[in-house]
Amino acid sequence: MGLNSRIKSLIFAGCSIISIGALAGFSSSRQNEKICEKVTITIDNEYNNYFIGDKEVLGLLTREGERKLEGLPNQDIDLKNLEKRIEAHKFVKDAEVYRGLDGNIQVFVKQNRPIARIIRSDQNVYIDAEGNILPLSDRYTARVIPITKSALLQPTDKGFFRDSLGQSYLSLLQFIEEDEFWKAQLAQMHIDGKGKVSFLPQVGEHTIEFGKPVKVEEKFKKLAILYKEVLPTMGWDRYKRVNVEFEDQIICE
Repeated sequence: MGLNSRIKSLIFAGCSIISIGALAGFSSSRQNEKICEKVTITIDNEYNNYFIGDKEVLGLLTREGERKLEGLPNQDIDLKNLEKRIEAHKFVKDAEVYRGLDGNIQVFVKQNRPIARIIRSDQNVYIDAEGNILPLSDRYTARVIPITKSALLQPTDKGFFRDSLGQSYLSLLQFIEEDEFWKAQLAQMHIDGKGKVSFLPQVGEHTIEFGKPVKVEEKFKKLAILYKEVLPTMGWDRYKRVNVEFEDQIICE
């Protein structure tokens, strides 16, 4: 290729880049001039949680109606700021706010998922899957396992379920939440002053002594044999105490 041909190619390429840039700038300018006429809110209820509704989300977006989005040009709407407002809500895990080609605002909200509820005289709150504390809600009551906890177990600055020790209890709760059988069967969980766990079942008058939250899957496998093969034959009220704390054995009394 000759020198003149190379120069022509470079000029053409440069003009193409300038043209594309000009078109993008023109498109962006036209988009900013569009008026928001409608706000569409979608709330993900994958786990059938209803802790926040369209009305609450709209209130967060508009500062309780003080600054409505409808009628505003796109250039006056700060999408990132709107996302931060929604995500400040305790029951919101993630929020996305974006504008469509028509200039209207689309909002997608993903809710936090409580997996347990701590019940004490000085604390009645939910725990989510990451160990965060969530307040109770007047809007909706989550069907999760309630936990009573010895007063000897003091929370750290991060909270009981957020430090290295608490993570083992959180893993136990996550296991229960993800297992349909045990989620339905276990009615209550207690953590005593030594950190040992016990459960009260939905069916039967016995207490399940689980011990420390270690070898969780192995212990539940032992319990599954008792619940699916032994108790249906022997009777659900046959025992008052079932202990799976120790390796390779189940103690029933």
